[in-house]
Amino acid sequence: MKKKTLAVLLTMFMTAGMVGCGSTNQGTEAASTADSAAVTAETSAAGSAAAASSEEAPLTASMTVWGPQEDQSDDNWLKTECEAFAAQHPNWTLTFNYGVCAEGDAKTNVGTDPTAAADVYMYANDQIPDLVAANGIAELGGSTVDQIKAENSETTVSTVTYNGGIYGVPFTGNTWFMYYDKSKFTEDDVKNLDKMLAKGKVAFPLSNSWYIASFYAANGCTLFGADGTDTASGVDFKGDKATAVTNYLVDLAANKNFVNDADGAGLAGLGDGSISAIFSGSWDYENVKKALGDNMGIIAPPTITIDGKDLQMKAFGGSKAIGVNPNSKNPQVAVALAAYLGGKDAQEAHYKMRNILPTNKDIDVSTDALAKAQGDTMDFASIVQPILPEMANYWTPAQSMGEALVAGDITHDNAAEKTDAMNTAMNTSAAQ
Repeated sequence: MKKKTLAVLLTMFMTAGMVGCGSTNQGTEAASTADSAAVTAETSAAGSAAAASSEEAPLTASMTVWGPQEDQSDDNWLKTECEAFAAQHPNWTLTFNYGVCAEGDAKTNVGTDPTAAADVYMYANDQIPDLVAANGIAELGGSTVDQIKAENSETTVSTVTYNGGIYGVPFTGNTWFMYYDKSKFTEDDVKNLDKMLAKGKVAFPLSNSWYIASFYAANGCTLFGADGTDTASGVDFKGDKATAVTNYLVDLAANKNFVNDADGAGLAGLGDGSISAIFSGSWDYENVKKALGDNMGIIAPPTITIDGKDLQMKAFGGSKAIGVNPNSKNPQVAVALAAYLGGKDAQEAHYKMRNILPTNKDIDVSTDALAKAQGDTMDFASIVQPILPEMANYWTPAQSMGEALVAGDITHDNAAEKTDAMNTAMNTSAAQ
């Protein structure tokens, strides 16, 4: 791996200038008396994020860093952490230039011209295949990978793993969980969805393909193998196990206490008291808090009961991460900076400044219900959302199944047939 990474880096170092993504702030220099020096090949290959000390060879580098506007406003997390990184590397004279680029825009803004993109940037993990294809993201190695694996759960590490390589330092999870009204449901009730439906109304986005998979995954259905990386395995939403889920969903959709959460129906229901639980993510925290106040409860997705067995719902899990541009003129610094921005200290600061929920296992979030719910979901109530190109075939058939269930077009009589048709469509490229 070390030799492979070195070869890639040496062939990709280019001399193009760096430009901002969106508006660019003025550079910030971290003072040092060190002279400029070249990056050593060995350190570049290893991707070392070693603690700064006199052991590091002196060098001078200008680094362009892209992140969302929110991280560059108010307390300016990005600038603060870059300066903290510079302070840990006194032998390096570093200048930082900042550009605004939302995580969701990285594949477009980096991919347009990777040689003119930032050295280090933030991105959503489902963009990895596009970034790799554009030669816009570097595979990490050495001590950086050791750090990533040591500080994050196996599920989180999987979100930045592609074709056997690790392509970024994760800093927050991206998944959904359950919000509920504690005045309506007990802590025992919320362990199982069917218990909840016997007591009060629950809204779930059944017609949304990002959510419906959780039921099928609960009963052993898979997307591209057990870890979501086996293209040859395809989507396995077929046979008795999948039909049993479809039959469960037929009953769910017909339940008087079930509401399909579309067009804001769930949040509106929480607000007027007609709905007592919804499924969403950290982005809806403030809205739910406003609706429920002190009665707000947050927990990982519950179990469901199929054929007498309690089965854990499994949400799609992803992450946001720090990526390194393989075209960087200063790969040693870029890799070390990415490791720092995704490391414990920076994650803790991100959490305090912006409530960005950490992935680092050593950060104690046990007293924060929101952070705990997301962490628990990633750890035991999720599957990694596959980032293979073939995943494009999943979305439309899944949505169509959800919509048909809500409309009452799927019945126990045609459940097996409709399930088989869905599975076939998910494994057919024409379904895109």
